[in-house]
Amino acid sequence: MEVTRGKFITLEGGEGAGKSTQTKRLAEFLRRHGYEVIQTREVGGPPSAEEIRELWLSKGEDYWDPLTEVVLISAARREHLTKTIWPALDRGAWVVSDRFVDSTRAYQGIGLGVGLEMIDKFYNLIAPKFEPDLTLLLDMPVEGGLERMVNRGGQDDRYEQKDVNFHETLRAAYLTLAKKYASRMIVINGNQNPEAVQKEIGQAVSKRFGMTV
Repeated sequence: MEVTRGKFITLEGGEGAGKSTQTKRLAEFLRRHGYEVIQTREVGGPPSAEEIRELWLSKGEDYWDPLTEVVLISAARREHLTKTIWPALDRGAWVVSDRFVDSTRAYQGIGLGVGLEMIDKFYNLIAPKFEPDLTLLLDMPVEGGLERMVNRGGQDDRYEQKDVNFHETLRAAYLTLAKKYASRMIVINGNQNPEAVQKEIGQAVSKRFGMTV
């Protein structure tokens, strides 16, 4: 019996947009529809990729050259793909990831100035002709996202420490990517309460894949 390949859904957005919460809720939504679902994240996933994540984040801001960051992230992504994402899709499971290559395009490619062409060169080396089936971009004003970050507490990472101008650049970068990849990227209003965002995501996913909400 031939196994139907699973679907790969990614959630993207700036700091404080609620990706982690909505990734979990989307995974639960899909499980209620009877799918095997793998919930994962980038940078990270399998133990080998998590080790690279720990190395990458263990150093302070400006420790890594931006292109070096791309190399590290690409190495972790290759591990993520070969050990988690592709095997799951091949057996028919759905994969929901908190961030994927669009984060690298936005953060390192545009935000840190590496350039989209360079990001795509690395990506095409590790995953030629592979893109998510659907990407949900949680968009909201920068001020609101930064306020959420402050309210949730915890230790900031190197990007959360950057100034407002960087985050404005990041938001604009994501919206530019949403236009470029309009066939797979849907912009979700992240400036709502979590339940409203969850409902909007559920409707978008259901419409795309022919499911009932």
